[in-house]
Amino acid sequence: MHAQLVLLPGDGIGVEVVEAGVNVLDAVGARFGHTFEYQRGLIGGAAIDATGAALPDETAEMCQTADAILLGACGGPKWDNPRATVRPEQGLLKLRYILGVFANLRPVRVQPSLADSTPLKAEQIRGVDLVVVRELTGGLYFGKPQGREEGPNGRSAVDTLRYTEGEVKRAIHFAYRLARARRRQVTHVDKANVLASSRLWREIHHEIAPEYPDVKHEDVLVDAMAMHLIRRPATFDVIVTENMFGDILTDEAAVLAGSLGMLPSASIGEALNRHGLPRGLYEPVHGSAPDIVGQGIANPVGTILSVALLLEHSLGLTAEAQAVERAVDAALAAGLRTPDLARPGETRGGTEAMTTAIIERL
Repeated sequence: MHAQLVLLPGDGIGVEVVEAGVNVLDAVGARFGHTFEYQRGLIGGAAIDATGAALPDETAEMCQTADAILLGACGGPKWDNPRATVRPEQGLLKLRYILGVFANLRPVRVQPSLADSTPLKAEQIRGVDLVVVRELTGGLYFGKPQGREEGPNGRSAVDTLRYTEGEVKRAIHFAYRLARARRRQVTHVDKANVLASSRLWREIHHEIAPEYPDVKHEDVLVDAMAMHLIRRPATFDVIVTENMFGDILTDEAAVLAGSLGMLPSASIGEALNRHGLPRGLYEPVHGSAPDIVGQGIANPVGTILSVALLLEHSLGLTAEAQAVERAVDAALAAGLRTPDLARPGETRGGTEAMTTAIIERL
């Protein structure tokens, strides 16, 4: 296979972990006989510095013709001015909207070898293997009006939480189709006791659920879910929720895996690439981590597992994706640890050492 991929390193450690992802892709290509062609683009703070825009037109255009996009991270203290009219995160939000990637998949799987890397008890996290389907292009992050103003009573700000029936339906159907390929259980998370938008989600969920009689389903309020995700995470299979709830819950779920640096994500829509598969946007869940930039200690696993999702969903290379996942498992089982995973007394390795160990096990 010949695939055209766009690389968007972005800011902070995004540059370092995307390079690790490229090294793994090149190793997969050599091992399985594929060719990956790369284009690099600007996004986030780096794009603001170079062009004044968080997502330059040139970057947007190349992403719309690529087979898939691998992204690092956006943002950092340099651009963290609450009064700024252009912010790094606007580039990522705009890209998601342009690509129409409405379903964000965030898998959380606990590695047995990392059972001691989490503050939770081993029996709590044993067998955890869940996926959060986060609706990605609606809700508070995109609703209008949005902004701030100053008036006679001082400063005020507004964000609008709006969802249409179509946006909700496609996210819930996506979650049920995914559940059919897994353990056939869907947990829908909302705040229906307070929010009108959540009551719409719940109503539509109840209309759709009978179409999948082979899939168990439940509704859970988001505040209760925040507790259940820690108390009994192994009881969940596919979790579907709106944009902001999904953003918060998946960061919370990072504690299950041992570190935010472990979690990958895939953002998928209806647009197809040259291979007739979804043109996806793939990125680790973590941020730009400005405090460790340039130290060579960033955990590349979230990005490398995002590469595995890219291989599977946008290129149809399931065997290759599974090979990457097995290589990650083997490297961690062998004791490789970046500082975010290491316990006191354990040997710590950096980004390059972890990436090399994974490649050696492909």
